[in-house]
Amino acid sequence: MKNLAIARRYAKALLLIGKADGQAETYREELDGFSILIAKEKKLEQAICNPLYDAAGRKKVLQALVERLELSRIVKTFLFLLFDKGRIGFLNNINDFYQKMADELKGVARASLVSATELSEETVEKISIALSKKTGKEIVLDVRQDPGLIGGIVTRIGDLVLDGSIKTQLINMRESLKRGE
Repeated sequence: MKNLAIARRYAKALLLIGKADGQAETYREELDGFSILIAKEKKLEQAICNPLYDAAGRKKVLQALVERLELSRIVKTFLFLLFDKGRIGFLNNINDFYQKMADELKGVARASLVSATELSEETVEKISIALSKKTGKEIVLDVRQDPGLIGGIVTRIGDLVLDGSIKTQLINMRESLKRGE
């Protein structure tokens, strides 16, 4: 829990810098790219994050990587700050918080849409427009299929769940019958 509070604080600090200089989207892309690279390449992550290795050697690896990726000055400085403060291991969580806060700043909401069958592009677009009207934000949908739903769709936007699946309706009907309603 404490680690998440730390990650949120660092992400917020970088976002405030991005808001001030108008580069929040650039920082988002660079931080996300670096975080994905580190997560994919476990040996690289170990070489940078593992405290069993010499700190000077780990910093040299980080410096070589940052130079090769041609990151902006602010993101470079941010990554070195994380390293110097012993927080480079929180990079994934920091990136997650930064992505969410940058979405909020842009007025974007991410939603998942699970359907029993494949939906046409037109249907997905209609659902996206309806959700945009409901939330007042631009919606980015992650569309997946789950035949276990039997029919219908389940949409999740943050904590809000809109469940129109036949499976859930059948479960609710069964519970009502059990209670004698």
